[in-house]
Amino acid sequence: MKSRKLLVDLCCAVICTFVAASAFGQTDFGKANQEYAQGHFKEAIAGYETLVRSGPLSANLFYDLGNAYFRTGDFGRAILNYKRALALEPHHPEAAANLQIARDEARALEMQESWPERYLQFASVNQYSTAASVAFWAGAFCIVGLIFTRRRSVRLTVLSILSLSAFALAIFASYEIGHGSKGRALAVVIGSDVQARLATADTANSVLALPAGSEIKILNTRGDWVYAALPNNLRGWIPAKSAELVRL
Repeated sequence: MKSRKLLVDLCCAVICTFVAASAFGQTDFGKANQEYAQGHFKEAIAGYETLVRSGPLSANLFYDLGNAYFRTGDFGRAILNYKRALALEPHHPEAAANLQIARDEARALEMQESWPERYLQFASVNQYSTAASVAFWAGAFCIVGLIFTRRRSVRLTVLSILSLSAFALAIFASYEIGHGSKGRALAVVIGSDVQARLATADTANSVLALPAGSEIKILNTRGDWVYAALPNNLRGWIPAKSAELVRL
């Protein structure tokens, strides 16, 4: 009886803690929204950033944070947070619309998508991974059926070929999107007047001027510098503090 009572008390304590934490988060979000509505954009940014650090993350949180940065004229961080909102919720029309407005204001540069990326964007990496798993097991069952059946089944043969082809295509799509120009290495320039250079030195020759909000793909890190793929099919080094990854 004592152990059962202890378990019940523990469950109640966990539930109460979760509810309190959720209410606390909602209260902080409400305060940040109120600061924004009153035109106190820096205070709103501080509130939203606190919520980002403490979690949980949501598309609307990043969207509101992007709006607050936009209001202060920090287009780099506005674009970064709109991109983060869309990474969590690709079909977020308000974030997509404001992202384009911010890009136009900042004259930010975008990474060029490869042709496979352009045609494979209708699904996410997780969706392709799920499709690959289903196709793999379907193909495996068909192959097992072919091995243990006395007569060769044309239907099973065709189905196994189609399943394994779908598996290969889904793996390819997952890799292209996950490692492409819009994948996990995608970052946004948040500094102003950032110059991509040929070497890890401020005196090295400039490769490309990157306005705030421009996209880059981080390839390597060396100390305080990152080597990145740049728009216009260029590559160069920029200070690590000048850019942040879209996906946290």
